[in-house]
Amino acid sequence: MPKIAGRGIEMPASPIRKLAPYAEAAKRRGLKVYHLNIGQPDIATPQIAIDAVRHIGDRVFEYTHSAGIESYRRKLLGYYSSLGIDLSVDDLLITVGGSEAIFMAMTVCLNPGDEVLVPEPFYANYNGFAAEAEVVIRPVLSTIANDFALPTMAEIERQIGPRTRAIFICNPNNPTGYLYSEEELNQLRDIVKKHDLYLFSDEVYREFCYDGHQQFSVLKLKGVEDHVVMIDSVSKRYSMCGVRLGTLVSRNKAVMAAAMKMAQARLSPPYLAQVAAEAALDTPRSYFEQVHDEYARRRDCIVHALNRIEGVYCPMPKGAFYAIVKLPIDDCERFAQWLLEEFSYQGQTVMVAPATGFYASEGAGRDEIRIAYVINRHDLLAAARCLEEALKVYPGRTIR
Repeated sequence: MPKIAGRGIEMPASPIRKLAPYAEAAKRRGLKVYHLNIGQPDIATPQIAIDAVRHIGDRVFEYTHSAGIESYRRKLLGYYSSLGIDLSVDDLLITVGGSEAIFMAMTVCLNPGDEVLVPEPFYANYNGFAAEAEVVIRPVLSTIANDFALPTMAEIERQIGPRTRAIFICNPNNPTGYLYSEEELNQLRDIVKKHDLYLFSDEVYREFCYDGHQQFSVLKLKGVEDHVVMIDSVSKRYSMCGVRLGTLVSRNKAVMAAAMKMAQARLSPPYLAQVAAEAALDTPRSYFEQVHDEYARRRDCIVHALNRIEGVYCPMPKGAFYAIVKLPIDDCERFAQWLLEEFSYQGQTVMVAPATGFYASEGAGRDEIRIAYVINRHDLLAAARCLEEALKVYPGRTIR
């Protein structure tokens, strides 16, 4: 039998999805499973996007331009302009989800063996994209002890080596909900300029910032325009995860020209998704206000409920719809599987994401889980109660 290539062997499994078979088995046993493991919102997709697809009059669904439908890209310019970001249409390339944008950025900007510094914990799939691009993630540890604030600039600079080519942040952050300040981003600007690095920024959660905070985009940083590559997506903004449509954004003409060659190799982004996304840009402001307020209520609901449980600590996220939760447990992988295989409370259990999958440092996050507060408040409270009861009987509990 032919052997699998090294890339296939080294490709990490998703810590978010790998427990799915256990959840499916729990459901077959008749349990209700509360899904806190994945950022799939239950918020309705804007009707204007659904109607646009429903009323397509085209008789042939053709390939689009490799960079995306021009009318969509031009309309996106208006969206970014409303955020105080001025771009040209050639600074945008429509991708198959934010995932392709990340892979393109890594592949175009980094050579095999090059290193990218990433504050950890970080979105687990960055590991997968790095493996595909044959680049190396070098983690810079942030901790729950200071609510996952960006590590000091001295700490980041200590990690810069001869193969370092980029720094990669997610703002607001998945999985922590941390929101990087303008001051922190200006410090990163100085570092990437000093060491001639790229600054990648995953900004797909910019609409979800709470308590009066606002996201500051790396595209607003002055003097590093050719260093900055931004990743965007419609998945969370419009609750359209299944359309798989993102955007690669950079004012660096060489980066965009190289990315365009990759885009041509895969022909085009999906036509129907672009129709939906272009229409979604006309979503009324009231939609976002309602969604924002609902997520804020869900955040408050679950964070307060968890922090009332003995031995549990959950920082209050400033953005996105995720939180890292520290639990009195021996091993989060074991705990997450145990919840699905061996535990139930009143016919219910919970699916969580083990936090170890969001770290690259050995042993980090073993007593932490990531939750996504994307289900309704009634179910969030029920899930918190399940976790409370589970911790009372979990055999690997570390507080007695």
